[in-house]
Amino acid sequence: MLAFLEWTLAIFTVLYTFLIVAYRYWFDQLVLFSPQKDHAENLHFTIVIPARNEVENIKNCLDSIVAQDYPRDFFEVIVIDDFSEDDTAHIVKQIGLIHPNIHLLSLADYFKPDEMNSFKKKAIEKAVGHAKGDWIVTTDADCIVPKHWLSLYNAYILKNNPVFVAAPVMFIKERGILNEFQLLDFLALQGITAAAVGAGKHSMSNGANLAFEKSAFFAVGGYQGVDQIASGDDMFLMHKMKVTLSNRIGYLFHPGAIVLTKAMGNWKQFMMQRIRWSSKARFYDDNSIFWVLLLVYLYNLFLCIAILVGAYQVFTISIAVKTVIELFFLFPVSKFYRLHKELIYFPLFQPLHIAYTIMAGFFGQVKTYTWKGRRVK
Repeated sequence: MLAFLEWTLAIFTVLYTFLIVAYRYWFDQLVLFSPQKDHAENLHFTIVIPARNEVENIKNCLDSIVAQDYPRDFFEVIVIDDFSEDDTAHIVKQIGLIHPNIHLLSLADYFKPDEMNSFKKKAIEKAVGHAKGDWIVTTDADCIVPKHWLSLYNAYILKNNPVFVAAPVMFIKERGILNEFQLLDFLALQGITAAAVGAGKHSMSNGANLAFEKSAFFAVGGYQGVDQIASGDDMFLMHKMKVTLSNRIGYLFHPGAIVLTKAMGNWKQFMMQRIRWSSKARFYDDNSIFWVLLLVYLYNLFLCIAILVGAYQVFTISIAVKTVIELFFLFPVSKFYRLHKELIYFPLFQPLHIAYTIMAGFFGQVKTYTWKGRRVK
């Protein structure tokens, strides 16, 4: 039995190493986007922000949007209130009195909360239906967007003619072990996203920073077919557009496009977020993502089993290889996000990363979870 475990873990280590080396190769192929100084035209954008109980964040988010260097007449903001139980809607209304291109919709005007499981998808669908812009840009209510955000999107779209654009996101750096762990964990996820999308391999994106053509949204039927899945408003839509619209998918690789978002405030919220993310794994039509996730999950599972049964030698070798190869991948990613100094803590978090990967992957498939104060599945 021990010999079988050692051979299995050795095989997984080799496969995982090849996978991470591939991601490093793809990331190295990315070319920093260089916008032209003069654009032939300004596209019309509608920024969509689903918001639930975001009284502490929504003003800062909207302030960062109205501070854009993009012409005010060429973008609008639609905040769609998702059954908030605080003053989120009131704050949006007050800001809208000062900035007439900021509009408020309420999900409660169209649906009852017990009629749906995926509130965010319904919110985005409703906002897109009211949008005046030809392009939809989504972000979250707890995000801060950079000054040249829309200008970079405009330049990238005009140059590359995509129908869907993924873009970088990063957590706001704060003090504490939890924040440090989330920064490094999310750094890896964002690096893989950039590498895989840039290489045309996986449908990966983050709803805190993406854009899609409104006509393309209707052309693929919006979220039809995936609208009962609680999570995945970003990746499912991206995959539908990829397979339906000639793979016109792009990645806006530029540090000036990085949207900052808040990390989870405690370990329970962190686990609920990761369970939410992993809950959509069994619904992926993109087989490449499914097999990658399965490999990563099984690799971490066998690492855990190895330490539990006392296979210390193979565990030590495997964890050392895993750490080195992941640092090899993360080094250029951390430079892009200006977080290279954080890598010194990366080896210390390996046991925690293995444990949470196993738990989130398991519970994401077998149980409901709490998100934004609601039980969803």
